[in-house]
Amino acid sequence: MQAISELPDAEAGHPDIDVRYDGVTVRLITLTDDFYGLSERDVELARGISALARTLGIPADPSAVQTVQVTVDALAGPDVVRFWRALLGYTDRANSPEDLIDPHRRGAPFYFQRMDSPRPQRNRVHVDVWVPYDQAEARIAAAVAVGGRLVSDAHAPSHWVLADPEGNEACVGTAGWTGPEPTRR
Repeated sequence: MQAISELPDAEAGHPDIDVRYDGVTVRLITLTDDFYGLSERDVELARGISALARTLGIPADPSAVQTVQVTVDALAGPDVVRFWRALLGYTDRANSPEDLIDPHRRGAPFYFQRMDSPRPQRNRVHVDVWVPYDQAEARIAAAVAVGGRLVSDAHAPSHWVLADPEGNEACVGTAGWTGPEPTRR
């Protein structure tokens, strides 16, 4: 981390450095009022970090490079965005009301794409949001307060199923539940 911080433009690039038992991941992404993505500055800084890794004998795995974005098709975009903002604890990306981002830069961004007509089939993808046990009810209440609905609490307090105003589902799971196995409500 020290060596990366000494590279030119490292401070301006704000690299996110994730240290784990099996390796180190450096994430570069530019987030401004007008741009979200990989900038030319990020590419140059990545080249510098790769060169630094080679000099230190640290192998790189370019096949592991990725950015994940979750895209939700929506008819009533603002209503759907409010639900996901409340559920995820995300913030709007400036000048882009159809984008939500993790203010801590850890989770995937969400993009809400305008749909012209509803789909006849059920959604085939849903999002699982894991939060500490003592935060789950507040997250659920915030999502319901902005137009979401509770689909099922059959497995509460270990997890709940919610839906946004258009029926896109999300599960809220808890970490840290130490009580007895939940019973069906």
